[in-house]
Amino acid sequence: MVPSVEKYVKILRETGLKTTLQRLQIMKYLDERRNHPTANKIFSDLKRKNPALSKTTVYNSLETLRKHNVIQALTISEPELRYDINTKPHHHLLCRSCGAIIDVYVNCPYLGKTLSEGRIEDVHGYFEGTCKKCLEKVRKGRKK
Repeated sequence: MVPSVEKYVKILRETGLKTTLQRLQIMKYLDERRNHPTANKIFSDLKRKNPALSKTTVYNSLETLRKHNVIQALTISEPELRYDINTKPHHHLLCRSCGAIIDVYVNCPYLGKTLSEGRIEDVHGYFEGTCKKCLEKVRKGRKK
């Protein structure tokens, strides 16, 4: 077995999920790219290497992985969900210029706290602005 796939097999076993080729391919795809793709993007890219792959299988696999906290689904750019293999607490930056969704690591002071309304166990948030690459393009354009 290829060493890079072993970590995905281990994750699936730890969560009690059956190891399938499709789940492994999706996890590897998300881990290698980290660009928060849509289900359609994942399907079209994986279909090139595996013509027998069905869209239903991809959608079902994504939902199963999400339900077992192997991946997370983001509702940043409606109407389609975006997928992220990074399930550790973090936020996202949606670039208004290019549409990229980038991981942002800022501590939330409320995570794990008990408030009068209840205990905060997870935080989902995103910022809108301009990504580093687009800011560089603007800076380079001004220098000319």
